[in-house]
Amino acid sequence: MEGPLVQIRPVPRLPPWLRLGTTHHESVRSLQRGLRGRRLHTVCESARCPNLHECFHRGAATFLLLGNLCTRGCGFCSVPKGSPGKREFALDPEEPDNVARMAAEMELRYVVLTSVNRDDLPDGGSAHFAETVRRIRRHLPAARIEVLTPDFQGDMEAVRRVLDAAPDVFNHNVETVPRLYRRVRPQAGYRRSLAVLRYAREYRPDVLVKSGLMAGLGETHAEVEALLAELRAAGVDVVTIGQYLQPSRRNLPVAEYVPPERFEAWREYGLSLGFKLVFSGPLVRSSYQAEVVEHAVREARC
Repeated sequence: MEGPLVQIRPVPRLPPWLRLGTTHHESVRSLQRGLRGRRLHTVCESARCPNLHECFHRGAATFLLLGNLCTRGCGFCSVPKGSPGKREFALDPEEPDNVARMAAEMELRYVVLTSVNRDDLPDGGSAHFAETVRRIRRHLPAARIEVLTPDFQGDMEAVRRVLDAAPDVFNHNVETVPRLYRRVRPQAGYRRSLAVLRYAREYRPDVLVKSGLMAGLGETHAEVEALLAELRAAGVDVVTIGQYLQPSRRNLPVAEYVPPERFEAWREYGLSLGFKLVFSGPLVRSSYQAEVVEHAVREARC
């Protein structure tokens, strides 16, 4: 006798606007060789970004600082997790200089730095982050630098330490709407992230403040609009909105593939709130085409 049928939730088909056909394997392998030779990581690889082939082919990458193991377990993220105390958690003292030398070798005019969360470190890794910015300034004095930081558990001294290194853009992602934080970012806090962004705006009025979020995790249209309003009230200048894509079976499933017209509606609404730029689209990521975004804002200021 046959057993009862098991109901399996169907996986939504990837819509046409999210299908990428172009690959650049040799460009990817070439850049990866250079990165591994200096013991460096990128969030492009660790987070399985869908734009990796495009960005690596044009010589762009977002450096992942503080190693490749994160102390948090966010539901959306595929960056490897680990327990503090393991040998792999030891900070590489040569990483700041290696990042700077790699950026110079790539002849980058715009350098984007992010990091894993290191809640095990007293300063959250902020001194290491700041030192990397300073090393890049020495090797590439004309380059512009964007930092995409963790929340440092709400330690504003750590935030200030990074800002004192004088990045051109300060980015911290809220990632999702407040209602979904417990499921999506259980070790983070929405109000804490807003406080980090507000502090960055108040402490360094000259720095471009940026944040980003993912769509397709179960949020409503109204919740996204409310989030955008709060980001603008916190002093955020630029916001990025992209489609969440499940990077592995261990991560949260996609609740919805948001159609392009809704991304456009959020863009228009954001601009009506006074954002300098809203980069909104299915394949947008927080550091995707970051140089183009920053340049567009700078040109608009002139």
